[in-house]
Amino acid sequence: MAALLEVAGVSKNFRGLRAVADVSFAVPEGSIFAVIGPNGAGKTTLFNLIAGVFAQDAGTITFQGERIDGLTPDAVCRRGIGRTFQIVRPFPALSVEDNVMVGALLRHPDPREAMRRAHAVLLRLDLFDKRLQEAGSLTLPDRKRLEVARALATEPKLLLLDEVMAGLRPTEIDRIVDILRGLNREGLSILLIEHVMRAVMSIATRVLVLHHGAAIAEGLPADVVREPAVVQSYLGAEAL
Repeated sequence: MAALLEVAGVSKNFRGLRAVADVSFAVPEGSIFAVIGPNGAGKTTLFNLIAGVFAQDAGTITFQGERIDGLTPDAVCRRGIGRTFQIVRPFPALSVEDNVMVGALLRHPDPREAMRRAHAVLLRLDLFDKRLQEAGSLTLPDRKRLEVARALATEPKLLLLDEVMAGLRPTEIDRIVDILRGLNREGLSILLIEHVMRAVMSIATRVLVLHHGAAIAEGLPADVVREPAVVQSYLGAEAL
């Protein structure tokens, strides 16, 4: 499979703290690629570099064969990269429907077309029946799915998911896993940060492990979780 996203030698420092240290990896088109590691490993900083929130200090980021480092977040989104945020923050006073329409308007300036797109996404994320509720009234599982819906409404080629399963019950995790599998079968590439290893092992085609900003392992999920450095720094001996 051809690489959709390529990150080459990327580093980022914050006042002497090296948050991302010479990280390189490639996300094949049509894959589900997971980034794991302990808190503070640099995972969300890496997402922010890809999404254009921060500028890297070194290295390059290429999407569909063209460099995107240096672009603003809205320009990155227009190129075809949608993202969620670790802390979900919908527009609480707007309806669920209107929250998703905000994303849909990127590709569909006609409000009627944007509404149709929003409804299609809400159906896919099992939120259509709640479309007229205020977003601030949703439960955590619904807000997590709304976060995915808002990103999906921008019609990305690559979807960045930042811990969309954190804090959910097993049945709720399974629900999101099924949704992600379905989206991936339809051709959507996914890059996710996740701590729920059961989900990572079930859906990821490849895994990158970060620790103190550096990549310490990359490969097939079953191989990566047996790497001694990964067990010591993140999973713990009980994971074996």
